[in-house]
Amino acid sequence: MTQRKTATGTPSRETDIAVIGAGPSGMAMALLLARHGFRTALVAPALPASDDRTTALLESSVEMLRSLKLWDRIAPHTAPLEHMRIIDATGRLIRAPEVVFDASELKLPAFGYNIRNAELNAELAEACKAESLLERIDARVDGLETGESGVSLTLSDGSTLNARLVVGADGRRSAVREAAGIEVREWRYPQCALVLNLEHDAPHHDHSSEFHTPTGPFTLVPLKGRRSSLVWVQEPGEAEHLHALNDETLALEIERRASSILGRMRIVGTRQLYPLGGLSAKTVASNRCALIGEAAHVFPPIGAQGLNLGFRDVATLGEVLVAARRRGEDIGAPSVLAAYERARRPDIASRTTAVDLLNRSLLSDLLPVQLLRGLGLYLAGRVPPLRRFLMREGIAPAMARPRLMRGLTLS
Repeated sequence: MTQRKTATGTPSRETDIAVIGAGPSGMAMALLLARHGFRTALVAPALPASDDRTTALLESSVEMLRSLKLWDRIAPHTAPLEHMRIIDATGRLIRAPEVVFDASELKLPAFGYNIRNAELNAELAEACKAESLLERIDARVDGLETGESGVSLTLSDGSTLNARLVVGADGRRSAVREAAGIEVREWRYPQCALVLNLEHDAPHHDHSSEFHTPTGPFTLVPLKGRRSSLVWVQEPGEAEHLHALNDETLALEIERRASSILGRMRIVGTRQLYPLGGLSAKTVASNRCALIGEAAHVFPPIGAQGLNLGFRDVATLGEVLVAARRRGEDIGAPSVLAAYERARRPDIASRTTAVDLLNRSLLSDLLPVQLLRGLGLYLAGRVPPLRRFLMREGIAPAMARPRLMRGLTLS
């Protein structure tokens, strides 16, 4: 990376692409770019040392990590999701039968693999350190100016960074998105998610169990050993009440809600509360800026779609940029950014709509809504071609699966 002094004497760096945000999507994006020959700067303050949340990496995301030669270092921290069970615990007049999806039906060893974010982030950060074309800058972005030929970023360490393209991986309050002038649509749900990890006496047998309740999903996802992660969606007041309980009382309540399928439970680590809402950027690219992850889309934690959708952003943007360079095009040109928007819009729109409708169907007391939801789950359990289609599309839509998620190279 080239470094020089500006007219005012402050340091100035030059790079091809600046990735803003060092969560999993940002680090994966920076690694992909550096490994495909782009001079890359990864700009963000240091991550907190511990993040007790977990992420289920679906098979398509695992394939991308394999393509980037990252999976071997991540896999030892994961637990496989071989079976996914949906249980109607709404207690309503019309209830769906229990449905179990089995990865073996798709000839897969697992739908995906669950991992603590702290371990995923640590492995990605270590991989970033080894890349000669990747510079990690521990700073915030204080200012961003876009121009016809590049973008100038003013950083909190007093330096300036000039790039041909900026990738916003800086979350739902994205400064990159705002600087690029990209508008968003936002909405809220009358829900809050309680997130924590558990130890339990009974083995989970690599089953993920999702109880559908009148307030939202209550989902147990396996971790290594006799541990699981829990995402419990509740009304805000009840979520705060549960969050305030002592460990023993809360563990007993979780065991009761889970019908003791995992035996006696114990709380491990910290608990976190997240008010639920959604966000969708009106475009994922504009003014030499491209958005990935929660800078582009946010929705409730249902079906392990969030980070996996972000990783499809990463793989698709990498594919578009490598192809543009091969053709000798400016990687920040409007035509290149338009290609990224075209490639991502159908997937983002369909996933956002599907998760929103599923979540709202759980909250609705209308009999026609309950009937449709129950019928859909009944058919999924009884019609094998439909069940296999839903499983495949849940992992990643066939029409939106980029090359790195199909085991192919970009160059």
